[in-house]
Amino acid sequence: MSNPSLLILPGDGIGPEVMTQVKRIIDWYGEKRDLAFDVSEDLVGGAAYDKHGVPLSDETMAKAQEVDAVLLGAVGGPAYDDLDFSVKPERGLLRLRKEMDLFANLRPAQCFDALADFSSLKKELVAGLDIMIVRELTSGIYFGEPRGIHIEDNMRIGVNTQRYTEAEIERGARAAFELAMKRDKKLCSMEKANVMESGILWRDVVTEVHADYPEVELSHMYADNGAMQLVRAPKQFDVIYTDNLFGDILSDCAAMLTGSLGMLPSASLGLPMANGRPKAMYEPVHGSAPDITGQGKANPIACILSFAMALRYSFDEGAEADRLEAAIEKVLADGARTGDLMGPEGGTPLSTVEMGDVILAALDASL
Repeated sequence: MSNPSLLILPGDGIGPEVMTQVKRIIDWYGEKRDLAFDVSEDLVGGAAYDKHGVPLSDETMAKAQEVDAVLLGAVGGPAYDDLDFSVKPERGLLRLRKEMDLFANLRPAQCFDALADFSSLKKELVAGLDIMIVRELTSGIYFGEPRGIHIEDNMRIGVNTQRYTEAEIERGARAAFELAMKRDKKLCSMEKANVMESGILWRDVVTEVHADYPEVELSHMYADNGAMQLVRAPKQFDVIYTDNLFGDILSDCAAMLTGSLGMLPSASLGLPMANGRPKAMYEPVHGSAPDITGQGKANPIACILSFAMALRYSFDEGAEADRLEAAIEKVLADGARTGDLMGPEGGTPLSTVEMGDVILAALDASL
């Protein structure tokens, strides 16, 4: 049997730095756990534009369609701000999501006990927090037509169209319900059915799908109220299912409950391939952080946790994902911190490589 395949796309900014630490973790699993991967590497974002004139080449896109999972670092940076919209680094990421048909974006917001004081909310509100936001990723206002900027009555008008089919809503809802079945069996669907017809359809379809998951407690909430509730009492939620636009906003809101974007992974899943594995891409939530690029200050944990999600959702290695997450929890409990996690007590932050070192040591200790 061949090894599972991974395409690594480090991208821009701190992407290559954090991805280097992930590659060390991947090597550890091959050497210490007899869990080897066939790893290839290519360019995306600004790095791809610099070489090919596009943020994602057709050849790289073809590779992404063939592998079991894609692991992406980050894209973008100020050097590309003046590029035409069609070739901005972010278009490479959007093309991957669209052409791989990655319709369900999984964004966990988990607060490690050792970092509860770093949240902008009171510790008692976030300690033990474990939310999963499922965001529909391939439709909605980011892809709907018509769109663009045009002139009407001598005035510029910007147009974006919110559009959903019931099939698009349903497949994401099933992914969310399946996740809820494996967690606390609670699902909150968020939309704006009070002012948007697409929200009415969203609520109707999610309610219809619920009939196939009677064990799950389903609730509905307007997305603006959902944003308020996330900062009022976030632990009331388990799984949240919402559309592309609201998911973009709500998941970033939930991210800050945990204290640092440098701690948050994500997964984007699609339909099963011939081998039964879903099309999948994993990436940290943080951006390319050009202000610290090349300085060895980047926190690699979000990217490493993205690989843990790949172990769980693409490779059926839940126990090994647990092992990696436990190793990270241990080093944080022991006081290991990169610069973004330094508290008022100060101290000397670990470099990107040093954080990789202590996580690898914790993995060794877990054997």
